[in-house]
Parts: sequence; C-alpha cells; structure tokens
Amino acid sequence: MANAPAWMPAPQVDDSCPKGLEYLSQIDQLVVKQEVELLEAFTGFEGENKYSIFNNQGQLIYNAAENSSCLQRQCCKNGRSFEMRILDNTQAEVISIRRPLRCKNGACCCASCRQFMEVLSAGNTIGFIQSECSVLYPKFGIYSADATLALRINAPCGGRGCSCSPKYTVTSINGEEIGLIQKKWSGAEQEIFTNADNFNISFPMDLDVKVKATLLAGLFLIDFLYFEQGNQNNA
Repeated sequence: MANAPAWMPAPQVDDSCPKGLEYLSQIDQLVVKQEVELLEAFTGFEGENKYSIFNNQGQLIYNAAENSSCLQRQCCKNGRSFEMRILDNTQAEVISIRRPLRCKNGACCCASCRQFMEVLSAGNTIGFIQSECSVLYPKFGIYSADATLALRINAPCGGRGCSCSPKYTVTSINGEEIGLIQKKWSGAEQEIFTNADNFNISFPMDLDVKVKATLLAGLFLIDFLYFEQGNQNNA
C-alpha cells in the first residue's frame, strides 16, 4: 500500500530488555489511534477494538487487537472481559493485556469489582493495573510484577471531565507529575458516529520499558471505561 505508514526500525539494546519491548526504550511519547469500524458505526453492533500505535514521528510501532466474547461485547459493553494482543511488524505478540469481567463503573470501591488488568510479555507478568477507591476523581495504580506501586494515573472529575480532550496525569508515588495521557478530539463526525478514539501518552525516556508497557495498558483501560459505547452513563 502506497500510503501505509513506515515501521519504526528496531533499536539495538542489551539482552536484559524483554523481546519486543526494545522499541519502548527509545521513546517518550506514543500516539494511539483506534480503527474506525463501519459496521459498528452504522448498526451499533459492538465489534472488537483494534488500534495502531505510533511514535511521535509517525512511525508505526505496534498493532493491537482485542479478543473478546461477542455476547459480552453486546451485553456487558465496556465492562467486558478481554485479552488485548499487541503485535510487532512481524505479527509476533510482544505484549498481552488481560482484563477480567468487571463493573462498568471505574470508581467502584467494592474490592471484587475494582478495575484490574494484567500485563504480560513472553508469557511472564511484567505489571498490572488496579483502580483505587475513589468517587469524583478516579485513580489507577500502576504496579510492577512484584506488586510494588510504581505510578498512578489520575482521571479528571467523573473520569471524563468536561473537556473534549480530557487529560489523565501520570504521577509518581510522591505525587510528582511525570507523564500524561490525553484523549485527542477526532473531529465531530468521528466523535458523534463512532467510538474510535485517538490518544497521546507521554512518559520519561528513562522509565523502565515494563512500566511503559503497563502505562500503555492503562490507556486502553481508560478508553474502555470512559469512551466506549454504552459507557456515557457509567463514567
């Protein structure tokens, strides 16, 4: 395809970096674009989400594809369980994100209903995400594989705020802002007739690649909780 985006060349890193995550070692920003699904736009039939993930130079790094139950997509909407497979330019899986069935409300304080995602690379857990008990301003903990809290994602009021481009700050455990997830306005037609969303995420260049991968998973959780069809009354 003449207009197909160029892939980011694989950087050279030492063997300690999990295979496929070496791309994340050389970047401090990602642009995530959700694929527009025409069937969903015209019929409201919820399909499996697909995304393309770029660096800030427009080079493609990964493709991401949801794998979930058709029944859950129609009945449970954004509360559905799924596995998100993130693939490199050889179609090899480099990151897997697993989310169990959960309450649609991202701020639920019930321990069994709190939002949770496990992030894996090469079959090994590299991190996970869990929502914290909050009401007006949802928060999500970013944890390493050994359950150590590394960062927090802080949502605006109600999870979406009042802006067309809401911001989700990424802070250290001491409260210092070190990154940002922001939904980008995609134009009136796409925003009204589809649930295909575009996001930017930034983080320190020297952040551990496993934490970067877990933050990327956090971006997907935000998209599902606050910007999927059927969630407007649950944010």
